[in-house]
Amino acid sequence: MSPPRIAVLGLHLEANAFAPPTTLADFAAQCLSRGEEISAQARAPSSALPAELPGFYRRMDETGPWVPCPVLVANSPPGGPIEQAVFLDFLDEMRRGLVATLPLDGVYVANHGASSATGDEDSDGTMLAMIREVVGPAVPVVVTHDLHCNVSERLVALSDALIVYRTNPHVDMAARAAEAADALREMLAGMRTAKSFIRLPLIPPTVTLLTDNGPYADLIREAEAMTARDRRLLNVSVAGGFVFSDLPKCGITVTVTARDRDQAAADAAARALAERAWAERHRHTRRLLSLEEAAALAVAAGEGRETPVIFSDAGDNPGGGGRGSTTYTLRALHEAGAKGVVLGLFVDPALAEEAHALGEGAQFHAVFNRVESEFSRRFESGARVVKLTDGRGTGRRGTMAGRDFELGRTALLELDGSGMRVVVISLRRQCHEPRTLEMHGIDIAEARTVVVKSRGHFRAGFDEFFPPDRIFEVDSKGLTSPVLSNFTWRRLPRPSYPLDAEASFSVG
Repeated sequence: MSPPRIAVLGLHLEANAFAPPTTLADFAAQCLSRGEEISAQARAPSSALPAELPGFYRRMDETGPWVPCPVLVANSPPGGPIEQAVFLDFLDEMRRGLVATLPLDGVYVANHGASSATGDEDSDGTMLAMIREVVGPAVPVVVTHDLHCNVSERLVALSDALIVYRTNPHVDMAARAAEAADALREMLAGMRTAKSFIRLPLIPPTVTLLTDNGPYADLIREAEAMTARDRRLLNVSVAGGFVFSDLPKCGITVTVTARDRDQAAADAAARALAERAWAERHRHTRRLLSLEEAAALAVAAGEGRETPVIFSDAGDNPGGGGRGSTTYTLRALHEAGAKGVVLGLFVDPALAEEAHALGEGAQFHAVFNRVESEFSRRFESGARVVKLTDGRGTGRRGTMAGRDFELGRTALLELDGSGMRVVVISLRRQCHEPRTLEMHGIDIAEARTVVVKSRGHFRAGFDEFFPPDRIFEVDSKGLTSPVLSNFTWRRLPRPSYPLDAEASFSVG
């Protein structure tokens, strides 16, 4: 028997409806890989590919011979919906690539799952529809998604299994891809699946979707326990969703995949998990630190009256579509005179370029956000250029471990007066990898306060410096504010909890 021919393709974008559209250049700057280049990168010691791809290749290589048929992997930083023309071009390229690889025995789709396009609210579902049209109904199609995915009924119906991350911060991408490889191997041996899908009117703020503890962590643990104790269940996935996509398919979803077409087992597990999620909906609340409280705590840490702390500038998370350029927290800590503060990563290409033109050691008047936007207000200070880099590196911990990153030209600036150090970068990236600070000569262990423009993934990268009780989320304005009442929602399913206290739900 010939080795199975498996198509590999993926589209990674977390689409924030309030952010500017995502362009082809955004994908090209992070990851746009085609054909055999995908296989080469997936088997390399490090690459810019999403971590699922190396994980899938590794497990497939371990479990027997196979013929990879890679097509296209496109990965962009979170931003607005994809420009429709770009999405359609990707779709056409994927179609051509799939047709060229026929016949196929299986398909692996590594998508983020919260994608949308300016003319298509369900781009992930549209992509699956195209795949099915090309390969037909009998070829197994297995999909992995980020846990911040917005799952459509169409996508579930068109796939044979949907496998969602279980960790937030995300450190299990390779493990979930390996699970997808094992599921695909079972299907290649003849196993067929049944699926059950439930969407709840539960749209929690992202800061309550951590998986070390809390309501979402408990749901994930129960899903894992269900799978462990019932051999009929291939996978039980609880997706937290991405509220900032502002789409009808937002909300927590439960997707259960059962072996051997056991629909009753899938339905029972999905119902039990959905009922628990709804019964515990009131747990999805979290108190944020005000700017005034954050400034006071940073001052105390700088004076040694408090142990070091790390602040999440949660309202401006580039990992959720934020621009990485709000100055509210920066200004509050600078004006309070807090000592020993490090802030990263501040996205301002013009400022980084100016610092490079001046050179290390230069003193100048730094203007952050010289062109203002809704949340990106101007901030000015005397500053010294401490360190310049080309912005290239390889992550060492957490979600970026072993993955190459690119920040564009960067500059470490030290502000006059407070001595605050700010890492300014040119490409929009969140600060969840310690190397992005350390490459500028920063000893994180010596800092008294670290401010990261990241919602939660920094926890896996910075946990060696800051235990959970020294982590605080700051209530700052921006495109990713956890305070959902700050936004004008247009497409979310309503009523939904916690936006609507009167929301109700019944499995039926």
